[in-house]
Amino acid sequence: MAAAQWWVRLRAGRPWWRVYPTRRLAALVVIAAAAWIVPAIGAPLAAASLALLVAATAVDYARLPRRRAVAVERAAPDTIGLGDAADVVYTIRSDWAWPARVALHDRVPSGLSASTGNELHDLPPFGVRTLALSVTGETRGRYLLGPVALRVTTPLGLVARFVISAPRHDEAVAVVPSLTNIRRFRLLAMQNRLSEAGVRALRLRGEGTAFAGLRDYVPGDDPRLLDWKATARHGRLISREQTIERSQTVIALIDCGRAMTQLAGRHTRFEHVLSAALMLGDVAAASGDRVGLVAFDDSIRASVPPQRGDRALRALHRGLTGLEATLTEPDYLSAFRVLATSQRRRALVVFFTDVVDARSAKSFIAQVGRSAQRHLFVVVAIQNDALMAAARPSVDGATALYQSAAAEELVHERDEALARMRTAGLVVLDVPPSRMAAAVVNRYLEIKARGQL
Repeated sequence: MAAAQWWVRLRAGRPWWRVYPTRRLAALVVIAAAAWIVPAIGAPLAAASLALLVAATAVDYARLPRRRAVAVERAAPDTIGLGDAADVVYTIRSDWAWPARVALHDRVPSGLSASTGNELHDLPPFGVRTLALSVTGETRGRYLLGPVALRVTTPLGLVARFVISAPRHDEAVAVVPSLTNIRRFRLLAMQNRLSEAGVRALRLRGEGTAFAGLRDYVPGDDPRLLDWKATARHGRLISREQTIERSQTVIALIDCGRAMTQLAGRHTRFEHVLSAALMLGDVAAASGDRVGLVAFDDSIRASVPPQRGDRALRALHRGLTGLEATLTEPDYLSAFRVLATSQRRRALVVFFTDVVDARSAKSFIAQVGRSAQRHLFVVVAIQNDALMAAARPSVDGATALYQSAAAEELVHERDEALARMRTAGLVVLDVPPSRMAAAVVNRYLEIKARGQL
């Protein structure tokens, strides 16, 4: 049994003892040992120094807090947005009558980034010390948290004790799509500064399809809005006043296929798509529209029925949280089949994808043609910044020219594919990932302002 415990402890990398000598004690031992080389008085001086050092170590050990006298509690957020920072708070309590110093160590999971450092913090007798560690979400997913270790010393600092606190059962942090852009958008909207987010201000001219009321005709009104029955009844020209229809449906159709796995900065293009879809959902829900979602690759990955208000945004967020882009070809037929069966009323379908050649565009247009007779489609084609840069060589040499020619051919095929989509009557937004959210919101607001739904 003892041998088995020894092997388990060795494999787990656990410490054999809880109390260790510090570097300060090791340095003092070396200095005391060096006293032997002093002529005549070396031996007595070294013996006295070592005896004094042993006594000091014993006093330091006596004042060192016992294992159960120091405890640490960790309070971590349940979720952190991708690329966002959040604080993990540690509360350290001392039930010891002497002051101490502690250094905190927490093994952060691979999907998070943080640095606990080796800073020493003073812990007063019978006191409480609160520390905050900034943690950044690096990769979406759910990550279990490990144990927290405290390195406890006294102000003298000759010996140290390690206190390890096991995590609570199933204690974890989930890295989810970031809501930072949504919070920033809402703040800018409250301050009438949406231009800083790339959103244009649009004047609503009453060109919608929803009836708002009747009023006297004024020069400049559209003659088509004259209400002849009301005019005959009142004996003067009466115009119908219309407003933008608010109870509409917006569906985010998201391609999770291989084109979304490419990096665009620190994160993949897919992460930019999720951020833009959440932004669109928040704006549409705030405008009174119903918001839904269909995500797919070679199968349907997520489907959220259209809903209104904050409930819509929460459902959209839950639907997007577990999604990942995969190295598979998207099955457009399955996606449009689900769209046809789940959404029979006319809706605005914002399709986040990318088509890089004419063959893919032909297949895409063949599938979207029938759905476009019922719904209004906006295709968001995500530019490949690396491909665009490679098409413009900045160095000389045959290799650079060949790479530039190949990239330029791919760019040309992509432009032809997008041109075929526009010829087929689709609205196409060709935007880089960094400007996608603002471009999608602008087009949505433009469609609303013109009453195209």
